[in-house]
Amino acid sequence: MALFRARQLKAGAAAKQLGLARTRFYEVYGDYLQACAHHQQSTWTPGVSGGDHAPNWPAEVDALLHKRLGSKPPASYSFAASEVLRKCHFKLDRAQVRGWAIQHNLAHPKPNDRPLAPVRRWQRSQIGELWQLDATPHPWFPNCRQPFPMINMLDDCSRVFTGSKIYQSENLLAYFDLLPAAFIEGGLPLELYVDFHSLFFTHTPQALTQLGRALHFYGVTFRYAPTPQAKGKIERSHFFWQERLPAYFASENISELDQANPHIQALRLHRHQHEIHRELKMKPQQAWNLALKEKRSVLRPVPNCPWWPFVWSLRTNIKVGPDGRVPVGSQCLRVEAAPGSKVILSHHPSGHHSVLAAPPHHQQKPLILFSNLPK
Repeated sequence: MALFRARQLKAGAAAKQLGLARTRFYEVYGDYLQACAHHQQSTWTPGVSGGDHAPNWPAEVDALLHKRLGSKPPASYSFAASEVLRKCHFKLDRAQVRGWAIQHNLAHPKPNDRPLAPVRRWQRSQIGELWQLDATPHPWFPNCRQPFPMINMLDDCSRVFTGSKIYQSENLLAYFDLLPAAFIEGGLPLELYVDFHSLFFTHTPQALTQLGRALHFYGVTFRYAPTPQAKGKIERSHFFWQERLPAYFASENISELDQANPHIQALRLHRHQHEIHRELKMKPQQAWNLALKEKRSVLRPVPNCPWWPFVWSLRTNIKVGPDGRVPVGSQCLRVEAAPGSKVILSHHPSGHHSVLAAPPHHQQKPLILFSNLPK
């Protein structure tokens, strides 16, 4: 230190002789100068370094990092850290995972520069006031280039994913599967923010699509986004899943929809409870709970309605044959209805069928002529 102070030794050489990094060398040198100011340099000794007192990582952490970062495509460092917390209950940050990856020759190539995400312009102040809904096709599974649509739904206030699921195709039955499950879990919102997809929008004034009629039956309406940029929150949420799920499915050898969706549910809940949102500066579940505490919620409980399973079904008008039978799937079944009369065939998302005497109506109870729905 005295030689460096007298400018007889350069910082790099002095740090090398002491076995210190340059940053640590200057920290020690600052302590030495304070001793000089009090004429105590002859008795000065460096303080004890903080050293590496971090606990050793459990073996399962190393194994999980090898699994996630060694897949093709590899998981991002932030997702790998999230997975360590979820699976091993061991907290790491992105930089620690990156350092580990460099040491084990699993570091990512430098990514392409991406444009910064735009700063939010507005957000709703109450949970349930507006849920953004959209679908994105993507090749999610390893060694499969076929894109499958993932339907995402996001609470605009708290950024909680109220629904996330991959489907074979984006059709009416897919939405009839996702929406009621999300409403049972989180409650009924006021509006869904959507684009002008034909499932949501009809060019006939005052007319509703079948999905729109189902939502209207329970007091939920559509709000239409004028441009894709207007629903940027849900668009950015697609990138969240696109960056994580392909690497996750590759490392877990998941290649089927039925296998994939239960994993998405677990990842969704972990994200709500443990990952801080960039804009909110808090976890989504924390934002949701805070809104409930402050009575900033317009969510309504799902009603105990006998029409519920039939509203969320694909309904078509069919005519009863002269023999009193109607086509249901690959069969013709007899129903208690007059030959030649019209009845309603309901195709449920689960693959089951029902036959109703009349369409859903608030003032009536369903008259079920046939149903193979499980009790």
